Amino acid sequence: MHKISLKDWVILLTIVPTTLIGITIASYFSYSRYTELNHYLTERSLSIIEPLAITSTDAITQNQREKLRHIVGFAHRSQSTIIKSITVFTKDNQLFVTSAYHGDISLLRLGAGAEMPIKTTVTEVDDYLIFRTPIIDETITNENNNDIGQTVVGYISMQIDKNQIKFDQQSQVLIAFSIVLFGVLINAIFASRLIKNVTRPVNSMVQAVDRIREGKLESRVSGQLIGELNFLKNGVNAMAQSLGDYHDEMQKSIDQATLDLRESLEQFEIQNVQLDIAKRKAQEANKVKSEFLANMSHELRTPLNGVIGFTRQVLKTPLTATQRDYLQTIERSAANLLAIINDILDFSKLDAGKMVIEKIPFSLRDSVEEALTLLAPSAHNKNIELSLRVNPALPDSFIGDAMRIKQILINLANNAIKFTDKGSVNIELDSELIDDKTALLKATVTDDGIGMTKAQQETIFEAFSQADKSVTRLYGGTGLGLVISQRLVTEMNGDIGFDSEEGRGSTFWFTFTCELNQIPDTEQPKPKPLKNKHILYYESHTHSRIATSEIMENWLMKVTPVTSLEQVSNALAKDNTYDFALIGHDVTPTALNELKKLILSIKPHIPAIHLAINSNSPNLHEALVAAGADSCISKPVTPERLCKVLMPNSNSLESDLLHASEQKIPIKVLAVDDNDANLKLIDALLHEQVHDVTVAINGKEAVELCKNEKFALIFMDIQMPVMDGVSALNYIKTTTFNDNTPIIAVTAHALSEEKDKLLKEGFDSYMTKPIDEAMLKHIIYEYCDPQLLGYKAISVKGAETIDEQPLLSVDDINKSNKATAIINWPLALKRAGRKEALAKDMLNGLTESLPETKQHLAEALTAQDIAQLKVLIHKLNGACCYSGVPALEKIVREIETALKKGSAIDELEPEFFELFEHIENVITEAPKTLKALEEQTS
Repeated sequence: MHKISLKDWVILLTIVPTTLIGITIASYFSYSRYTELNHYLTERSLSIIEPLAITSTDAITQNQREKLRHIVGFAHRSQSTIIKSITVFTKDNQLFVTSAYHGDISLLRLGAGAEMPIKTTVTEVDDYLIFRTPIIDETITNENNNDIGQTVVGYISMQIDKNQIKFDQQSQVLIAFSIVLFGVLINAIFASRLIKNVTRPVNSMVQAVDRIREGKLESRVSGQLIGELNFLKNGVNAMAQSLGDYHDEMQKSIDQATLDLRESLEQFEIQNVQLDIAKRKAQEANKVKSEFLANMSHELRTPLNGVIGFTRQVLKTPLTATQRDYLQTIERSAANLLAIINDILDFSKLDAGKMVIEKIPFSLRDSVEEALTLLAPSAHNKNIELSLRVNPALPDSFIGDAMRIKQILINLANNAIKFTDKGSVNIELDSELIDDKTALLKATVTDDGIGMTKAQQETIFEAFSQADKSVTRLYGGTGLGLVISQRLVTEMNGDIGFDSEEGRGSTFWFTFTCELNQIPDTEQPKPKPLKNKHILYYESHTHSRIATSEIMENWLMKVTPVTSLEQVSNALAKDNTYDFALIGHDVTPTALNELKKLILSIKPHIPAIHLAINSNSPNLHEALVAAGADSCISKPVTPERLCKVLMPNSNSLESDLLHASEQKIPIKVLAVDDNDANLKLIDALLHEQVHDVTVAINGKEAVELCKNEKFALIFMDIQMPVMDGVSALNYIKTTTFNDNTPIIAVTAHALSEEKDKLLKEGFDSYMTKPIDEAMLKHIIYEYCDPQLLGYKAISVKGAETIDEQPLLSVDDINKSNKATAIINWPLALKRAGRKEALAKDMLNGLTESLPETKQHLAEALTAQDIAQLKVLIHKLNGACCYSGVPALEKIVREIETALKKGSAIDELEPEFFELFEHIENVITEAPKTLKALEEQTS
């Protein structure tokens, strides 16, 4: 912004006001004189024409032209400075006399059709004023000498010249503004004198101050000034002298301070070196701690899992009461220790930013029900009502990290159960926002527990803390559950919060974001045989009653909910056509007696009575069935459990899911894998989804196939002989007409950085082994033409009621194994897509290949051939992914991770010994499992 100088201020405050005032006064007086001259001209003209009009009356009435011409001429001559012409017209607008015959008579005459003026009028034409005054005869009388009024006998016109008046006006204006100009010039002379005597000295002082400010302290203001300016000059010079003295003194101080600072910096450098050494030691210690935690995760959890597993096995054998009590204490202690270790490891992983949120298709209801199934026994032991309600309108198929969602829900629900001695724990699942692609889901856990004070609420999300020390001692735990939950929720773009009141319980809630699974899917299956069936539902707990009623109403059943025994009696009296009765009840000793009486009272009226109680005890279930109930299930009530008891001769929801309308997409897919077992499985899984599947055993064969035909999708293994997956990708993209075909990397084991590298190499996506059916379906849907997804050329229609039994009772098979970690048949069946024959082939193929694999591994270890070890371990990892051998799969995965991170063979010696042990276990147990399967089938 431009600053106004002192010189400018002097000009503004002297010349400008004087000029404005002079112009204003000159304009005022010029305007006044201009108006006054115009008024003077008009008055003078009127004073001439009106007397002439009176004088002309007799002359015009008596037709005395010469007399009137003489009068008019005299008036014209006497006022010739302003009058140009005077003309008299008769009443019929005819010229009577004029003072100037050479004048413009038509300018003075009234226009055609104009009325005779009755008073003096003025008209301005160019530089002239035309005055017209009527000539009135006031002496006309009638024959009886009576006055009859005034009569206009003509009019007189006078042309006035304005030039003289204009000249006078202009002269006045010129004189006025000349005076103003003269005044401004005089003012400018005085202003310049003022500027010379005041502003110039001030400017010189300003310049001197600027030089002083720049460090030129020797600058001084010179010359003799007037008045106060001289005092100001002396002050400035004195200030400069003081600043110079101060600067010299300050420079000496700076030199001393610099010397002291240099000595301090030397000390700081020594301290920085010491701090850097300490920092490196701390980083090294932190690295050792992280490595320790990573190593101890296996070293601690493996024996703990063994302790828990074998303790549970021993508890199944005949024991004395004391022995059973001791073993149960061991089991609980080991389980608590395992939970603490898992919390600490999760916290460390989150703290280091290593936690990865997966994006995998999952069923929301199955995941939540699975989590609550794990918590139900602890709730039942305290006789707490545990209930789950999922909004029926909520979709079921999402893409996200189901394991982390279950972890958070288990944390919150477990805390609710832990801090609740009586009452209920209610879980709600609903959505806050759903659009076309994503959903913001909200889970709420409400309990009737001890609640929290205001002070406790402020520290609830701090690490290694609970409400207070007494709570920690009473209820146990690390105090990490809520911290881990909070950070996991943040990773899933959600939020977590709570409301609590001491003594009245707490409500914890968390939100999380998931993608909607866009794969076309049927709505939640409804068992058609239950449609329009009547059921009497007794449940005293409001939340459980609402949740279970919604399930049955969603099945289109006609539900009659009641909350008391009196309402039960009234309902039975009104309606005797109920097909089922469902009774939800507690399991206290008093309640059991009431429950048995209720069963006996309802039995004569309703043919099928089913119970839902807060207990997992098989003996209690059998006792209630013996009392007259048709079935007894444990709370919380889930759709699958409820459907199984209401339709005992069908596979319920699972049957509906297996036999619901399915479709194959009319596309051709290429699968590439060097492992025969893996290739066989992916071929079987793909045939369920698409029409045509072509397989190749290495990258080179895949390239040749791509040169001859076009594929819609290509699933490519990475590590293969002859040509690996990355090289095959490059050849396919550059030398075949499958250059735009999506290629999906399929690998048995990949670190996070390796997955990013695969995407950078050109793969459109990746899948890890074992292949998940939902993930495979999602990949096909994501990279397939959407128009093909509506194709329904091939479909399988399921019957309304399925009377077949499940394929196998896997519980009996698992009981035949000494340790289910060796051969986990349900896991093998799941990974084979529920195909028993395929699962048997996969397990048998792995067992037959293990002796040869073991020999090759031993040879590679003897030769210290790390490259060959990586190939063998990766191939074994891929084979284990589909065969239900969790212990072997786990150790193989750990060894492959260590090898990829550069660990030496000598460092992995314990792991290789453990690997050979697990291989022997699988070789021993697999034939027993297959034999048991054959016996059960027969």
